[in-house]
Amino acid sequence: MNTITQQHIQVGEIANGLPLTIPVYRIKGDGSGPKVYIQANMHGAEVQGNAVIYQLLEQLKQLSLKADITLVPYANPIGCNQKSGEFTLGRFDPITGTNWNRMYINHSGLVTEFVEQNPTLSITEITQQFRQRLVEHTQALLDGPLDRLTTGKRIALNLQRLAHEADIVLDLHTGPISAKHLYCPEYAKGSARYFDIPHVLLIPSDFDGAMDEASFCPWWNLQQAYRAIGREIPVLTEAFTVELGSQEKIDLAEALDDANSILSYLNHKQAFQDAHFMPKNITRYVCRLENYRTFYAPMGGMVEYTAKLGEHIKAGQTIAKILRMDRYLSETPLNEIKLDEDAIAILHFASASVNQGTELYNFFTQVETL
Repeated sequence: MNTITQQHIQVGEIANGLPLTIPVYRIKGDGSGPKVYIQANMHGAEVQGNAVIYQLLEQLKQLSLKADITLVPYANPIGCNQKSGEFTLGRFDPITGTNWNRMYINHSGLVTEFVEQNPTLSITEITQQFRQRLVEHTQALLDGPLDRLTTGKRIALNLQRLAHEADIVLDLHTGPISAKHLYCPEYAKGSARYFDIPHVLLIPSDFDGAMDEASFCPWWNLQQAYRAIGREIPVLTEAFTVELGSQEKIDLAEALDDANSILSYLNHKQAFQDAHFMPKNITRYVCRLENYRTFYAPMGGMVEYTAKLGEHIKAGQTIAKILRMDRYLSETPLNEIKLDEDAIAILHFASASVNQGTELYNFFTQVETL
């Protein structure tokens, strides 16, 4: 039985002076495998990742590990307590309005100097020294003047420092009402086969503020910089955003399936000595980010979402019905909303009450299979 250690890391202070802390669990392997970092619940309502971390811990403590694994539930101690009545908010910092998952720092600016100084290092030396540089620069921001960081930025930097210590980073999220899907950088497309996730969104290796991008972008840029001087190295870190379904609910049986999906990927990455977690034989549908279509409500009203999540929609098919009782005597009260192209329904708005212009659905279009 593996030993699990727990640490509480302070990520800030609230108005009454009490500390904001996050729990961090660690399990050490024999040192021959990758370093893995997994976090959950950066957005307050996205709670299923905590159940997945629970199911992972239940299994990891019994496995023969090569990997060192760090797991962080409740990554955002403010967001998960941001309530309005019975609903959890926690997607945006209530002070600044910024998305909690868009506060990480892009360290790709460290790449040029590193390559100029270290053109001939071995892969092992590159991995160790560049990772150390990422950690040190993140820590330097945390150690800088206290008046330079917002609450959200301080939380994000503490998480990012932990993530920069890893070869593999998994950020567990959910959608509003959502099918499972995986945000996957294009260079790591082959690894998507090892998750039991049928919908894969391929994203470019550009930084837009999220944890997965903060983790893999510097390493992708490092590969490109070495290529520019005539040397080929692999991208030495993989990072994914794993969308586990819908927010505001915990399902422990589904969490066990999701944990096994993650263990299948980690088994592929040689995290275990003798585990045999294998991916399911399912069809995986791939969409590039530029073909990930947001469908906005063409009118306000009360919505029945008729396109089921994961359903393959045909052009001209009704995806929703919008009820307008103010028009019952004068116009058409029930309006069928149709899609004009083939697609897969991935997620939809959580409420049945929408304004015109509300983000109604997200669809995969121009889909390929992996």
